[in-house]
Amino acid sequence: MSWQDALNAQVRNGRNACRALARAGTEQKNCFLSALGERLRQMTPDILKANAADVAAARRRNISPALIDRLILSAPRIEAMVRAVSEIRVLEDPVGRVLWETVRPNGLRIRKVSVPIGLIAIIYESRPDVTVEAASLCLKAGNAVLLRGGKEASRTNRILAEALKRSLEDASLPADGASLVLAGGRRAVRHLLTREGEIDLVIPRGGESLISTVTRLSRIPVIKHYKGVCHTYVDRAADIGMALAVSFNAKVQRPATCNATETLLVHQEIAGAFLPRMAEKFREAGVRMKGCPAARRLIPEAEEATEADWSTEYLDLVINIRVVPDIDAAIDHITRYGTRHSEAIISQDKNAAAQFLRDVDAACVFHNASTRFTDGGQFGLGAEIGISTDKIHARGPMGLNELTIYKYVAYGNGQVRS
Repeated sequence: MSWQDALNAQVRNGRNACRALARAGTEQKNCFLSALGERLRQMTPDILKANAADVAAARRRNISPALIDRLILSAPRIEAMVRAVSEIRVLEDPVGRVLWETVRPNGLRIRKVSVPIGLIAIIYESRPDVTVEAASLCLKAGNAVLLRGGKEASRTNRILAEALKRSLEDASLPADGASLVLAGGRRAVRHLLTREGEIDLVIPRGGESLISTVTRLSRIPVIKHYKGVCHTYVDRAADIGMALAVSFNAKVQRPATCNATETLLVHQEIAGAFLPRMAEKFREAGVRMKGCPAARRLIPEAEEATEADWSTEYLDLVINIRVVPDIDAAIDHITRYGTRHSEAIISQDKNAAAQFLRDVDAACVFHNASTRFTDGGQFGLGAEIGISTDKIHARGPMGLNELTIYKYVAYGNGQVRS
C-alpha cells in the first residue's frame, strides 16, 4: 500500500469515527479521559525512554534550544499532562448546549444548538504534549482528530498515540477517533490539506513557517496560532515594583513560549527611575537587551534595535526596549508591530488602563499582569488546542467551546411558507 493510500484510509476511518463520537454521552467521553490519565501514569517510564531518544536525536541534528525545550518531557511535565486531562474531564460538556432560542409568530420554534465540528487535523512541531492535550479536547467536544506531529518527536508521539487509542477502546469509543499520521513525511501534510469535504478544520501549531505554509496550501478552513510578538507597556503611573516583577516574568519565566513579551515599552516620565533597575534584573538573568536611542542612554550595554527587531518573535532571552512619549505612542507601536496575540499595560491610572484595554487590538489584553497568562489552563479552560490570532470563530486560547460549531434546529407542527 502506498503512503497516499494509507493516509486516505486514515482520513476515511477518522471520518467514520465522527458519527459515534458526536453521539457519545458525557459519561462515555469522561470514561475515556479517566482511562487516559491512568494509562499515562502507568506508561511514564516508556514515555520518558522514547522522549530521551527523540531529544538525543534532535541535539545531534542541532535543533534550536527553543524547540528542544518544547520537545523535552519530564516526569513533572507528564504529570502536568495528566492534570490537564483530568481538568478537561470535569469541564462541562460543550455539545448540545442551547445557545439561542426563539418562537416565531407562526409557532415555529427555532434553537441554535452546539455540535461537534467533525474531523479536525492538528499539524504541529516538537511539543509532544500537544498530542495528548489536543486529542483530549477534540474528543471531549465530540470530534475525531488526525495528529500530524514533527519527526523530531516521532518516538514520543507514537507511544502517546497508543495510549489514546487504547483508552478510547476502554470507553467503547472508536480507536480511529484519534489517529497519528506517520506515512508520507512532509508530503503527507500537503496531501491532508487537499482533503476538503472529509477534514472539516485544520489547526497548525508551530513556527511562522509552518503556519504560513499550511494557510497558503490548505483547501480546508484553517485557524491560525500565529506568532506572538507580545508587548508590555510600563505607563507613567506604574508601580515600579510591580512593573519590575511583571516585566521580568513576562520575558524570563519561559521565554520560548508565544506569550512571552518580546518588546518592553516604557513611558518617558518613568524611564529614568525604572529602566536601570529593570536592566539589572535582566542582566542577572542573562537577557540580551536591544533598545532605541533613549533606552540605550539609560542602558549603555543595550544593542541598537533595528527596524526588523521590533517585528521579531525571539522565543529566547532577548528583549527590545523602547521609550515612548505617551500611551498613544505605545498603542501606535503595538498596532504597527504586534501580532494581535497578547499585550499588557502596567499602570495605577484606571483611565490609562481603560484606554489601553479598549484600543489595543489583540486576542488577550492584560492590566497589571504578565502576558504569560495567555493560556487555556490559566484561563480555567483546561488544556488548550492553541491560541488563535484570527478573528473568525475562535480568538485567544481555544478550549472546549471553541471546538464546537452550531446548527439550527427547528420544531414545527405543519407550518408551510406562503
